[in-house]
Amino acid sequence: MITNERFKEIIQSFQKLKPILVVGDVGIDKYSSGAVNRISPEAPVPVLEVNKEWMKLGLAANVSDNLKSLGIQTTLCGVIGDDKNANTLEELLEDSGLKTWGLVRDKERMTTFKERVVTSTQQICRIDYETKEGISNETYKRLQERFSELKKDHTSIIIEDYGKGLLTQGALDFIINDAKANGIKTSVDPARTTPPTWYKGASLLKPNEVESELMIQSLGVSTKTSIEDRAKILVEKLDLEKIIITLGANGMALLDTKADGKVHKIPTVAKDVFDVSGAGDTAISAIVASLDAGANLQEAAWIGNCASGIVVGKKGTALVTLSELEKYFQALSSL
Repeated sequence: MITNERFKEIIQSFQKLKPILVVGDVGIDKYSSGAVNRISPEAPVPVLEVNKEWMKLGLAANVSDNLKSLGIQTTLCGVIGDDKNANTLEELLEDSGLKTWGLVRDKERMTTFKERVVTSTQQICRIDYETKEGISNETYKRLQERFSELKKDHTSIIIEDYGKGLLTQGALDFIINDAKANGIKTSVDPARTTPPTWYKGASLLKPNEVESELMIQSLGVSTKTSIEDRAKILVEKLDLEKIIITLGANGMALLDTKADGKVHKIPTVAKDVFDVSGAGDTAISAIVASLDAGANLQEAAWIGNCASGIVVGKKGTALVTLSELEKYFQALSSL
């Protein structure tokens, strides 16, 4: 692990960072929670007696919310529908102190809305409202204009791809290459349905283990390759500067071409795993913020590891604060 002094130095720099631009699929996570005491007489399914409902910012909006919770300025850029859920999403953003002017409305699309039906111990089902088709040329042009306006005040971009149609090949090519031409770093949290070559040239790629396997397969390489070889292949084939492959209970594997060029592994630090929803959003938020604060990739990965370790112990799509992060790290250091 990194030293306590170095950890504090990095996270205390968060509030001094320039805003981080988040571009990607945005949406709402709704939770309907209650108890199951009987089976429906209409069909062999459980009846949930709801006692609590709540809504949270989801997808790329959850990344911005995580950055905000860590004391980092952030701007969100994405496409929503022109429906009641779009209004709700904007209200949730405003409640979190986040701006809405980076959002483009499209009346032909639904605002992504995920409802999770849960008890105190498990998820019963999930109901999704979404449009997955690629955005229209008209919407893409409006998004391009919005992005061009926003990028000027940012030195780092997080591209959050959930495969909902926003990040087409043209959109990704434009964002990554335009950012590179202007000296702006791009960090990608990929979707398993997006061809990996669309992310070519990104500064950092953060797939999970399954996503990395699918990427390797898409590139015509055997999925039986080791994690170390997989990381090296993706860096080479996709012209990446850095890669972090999250491995769930097995931690993270990382490679930085600007450092020693070797693959390093760090273990997980999660103590209790209750709900993994949004853990990847939290991880990339903390990782990119740490890199912007001057951390090297291993230091950033450790901090991202701690942040995601906190949120998996919470219920639903959750956030982590700086004080929680510091207490968690201190507890780990004392073991």
